[in-house]
Amino acid sequence: MSSRNDKQSTNRGSRFPWALICLMAILLLTAAVRIRLVDVPLERDEGEYAYAGQLILQGAPPYGNVYNMKLPGTYAAYALIEAVFGETHRGIHLGLLLLNAGTILLVFLLANRLLGPVCGLTAAAAFALLCLGQPVQGIFANAEHFVLLPALGGILLLVGSGTRRGAWRTLAGASLLGVAFLMKQQGVAFILFAGLHLLHAELRVRPFEWKPLSTRLLAFIVGVLLPFGLTCLILWRAGVFEKFWFWTFEYARAYVTGLPLSDGWNNLRGRAVMLFLSAPFLWILAGIGLTALAWNREARKRAIFVGGFTIFSFLAVCPGLYFRPHYFILLLPAIALLSGVAVAALEDLFTGSRAAKLGRALSFLVIIGSIVQGAYTQRSFLFFSDPLTACRTTYGLNPFPESLEIARYLREHTTEEDRIAVIGSEPQIYFYARRRAATGYIYTYALMEDHEFADVMQQEMIEEIETARPKFLVFVNVPTSWLAGPESNTRIFGWSERYRDEFYEIAGIIDMVSWDRILYRWDEEAVGYTPKSDLWLAVFKRKP
Repeated sequence: MSSRNDKQSTNRGSRFPWALICLMAILLLTAAVRIRLVDVPLERDEGEYAYAGQLILQGAPPYGNVYNMKLPGTYAAYALIEAVFGETHRGIHLGLLLLNAGTILLVFLLANRLLGPVCGLTAAAAFALLCLGQPVQGIFANAEHFVLLPALGGILLLVGSGTRRGAWRTLAGASLLGVAFLMKQQGVAFILFAGLHLLHAELRVRPFEWKPLSTRLLAFIVGVLLPFGLTCLILWRAGVFEKFWFWTFEYARAYVTGLPLSDGWNNLRGRAVMLFLSAPFLWILAGIGLTALAWNREARKRAIFVGGFTIFSFLAVCPGLYFRPHYFILLLPAIALLSGVAVAALEDLFTGSRAAKLGRALSFLVIIGSIVQGAYTQRSFLFFSDPLTACRTTYGLNPFPESLEIARYLREHTTEEDRIAVIGSEPQIYFYARRRAATGYIYTYALMEDHEFADVMQQEMIEEIETARPKFLVFVNVPTSWLAGPESNTRIFGWSERYRDEFYEIAGIIDMVSWDRILYRWDEEAVGYTPKSDLWLAVFKRKP
């Protein structure tokens, strides 16, 4: 038995340089796809992060000028990207390219450490492809991308090899997990996984000693809390801690408890079908990997780690039961790892026999076939769509490309001191225009939801806009910018109409007739113009 294990270790070691060459090819191919689509317009969440990052670079803290339930880590990450690559949608997507490359590398290292280069290479290729997929909106720089990099880095430091780690290494790994939580609340799932796995590993050490266990657990707790504690201190010093706490904990709690279980199940079922159809061979391979945790000897040794990682990765997708497409990015490293387990287990079936070469060839064909099939299924999006088409086929007639033209007009007709207000959920307009919002309510979704804070939020938004007296108003008549329901308080619609009529005059109409027919009417052309579509945006200028 020992000779067989030694032979496996030798084979894995000899393959590692070739695996690195293949890994570089994966990174280059992934980068080529992302560069081709680097000019895709920002969607709403990206617009929020970009605007908040822009304000940070100007010295303005989040939550004082931007109200949202997300934690501020992604805001800070966007500020860093904008400082390096520029305050443009292209710069943000270049930053995402590098971030994603780092995550692919970490997926490889984690899988390689568990079951060798074959597993590592399969996992890296699977993650790279799945993370580009349209069903997870992977070419857009959503917060989930920013969660994964520090989360996987922390997990590698903490529990990668299963051996006892020093307190300082535990502190470093836990701190990275704390940063993952700061990127978005779902990062707590990876903290729970790492903490439980750390505890399990320590309890299995023989002879058992309390002192190393208590030291390592203390380092873990301190490391996890350190980034959050420093963030709270910074926000307190900036005078926005109260707002921060309300939005990220009190309102966030109301948000995640507002959806019935039946609706959540329907959301999950619909998303799961779309994900499976985008790369069915890879998802089947992941299923085989899950079963291999029971029937393959090497995989069984890692069953607690791989199984636990998969469970907690899925839990990270579940808060609120909304199952937004980009939430599933958090599950992709686990799916990729299971795919790697399947291929490594398949090859292991032939190890030590005369058919060993056949096993290696079969493993290679399985990897290549699964990746090629997934890429072929999504070929139109990945290889042939231009950035505008990629945006339209992902988000439909949402005013993301149009925001660039609206922002251009606003920038040309205002000074840096002028305020603007978007009545709707299109924060990317503020970012593109490089103008401050007249209100912290850069989203209006919270105003339409059925919760105890909705009426107070509407009143606060109204007061902030009336006090700021913005030079321009942008009213968004697009349902997905509001998500109003039967229970929504519609007070703000009546107020905005009265306020516009009294203090503003029409300056522009953007009529979204169809994907390829967007009509822009500015200044004199906008006066008296009646939109031909039910989807339109109107720009109003304050009367002299």
